Amino acid sequence: MESKFFKISEFDCPGFPGSGVNMSKELVSILDNIRKNLQRPIRISSGYRTKEHNESLLKKGYKASKNSEHLRGNAVDIFVNSSSEKWEIVNAAIENSITRIGISSNFIHLDIGDRDGSKPGNVIWTY
Repeated sequence: MESKFFKISEFDCPGFPGSGVNMSKELVSILDNIRKNLQRPIRISSGYRTKEHNESLLKKGYKASKNSEHLRGNAVDIFVNSSSEKWEIVNAAIENSITRIGISSNFIHLDIGDRDGSKPGNVIWTY
């Protein structure tokens, strides 16, 4: 998998070096377009997740989904510092056909789980 703006290691699950190769090529391509449109770096706070890591997040009380798209390499969380950054990321995501968006106080979740019909599209939720 190749990316113009990201190292594949940026998508690695913590404690599992090299696991970023499990990311969807389609999603990484979309993220490259978003990064190009924004004309500034964006920081991935969560990319691919192993089942074990996802379960540990749930045990710690994080609002991770048991069937998270992170487990399939179809989701990322992007760190944000401000409401204006949230706007920029959400706007760029919608312009690049992302139809599943989660908004938290310090990250934006983007996923493509609707592409195969397993999840509904045209949804925005908050954490």
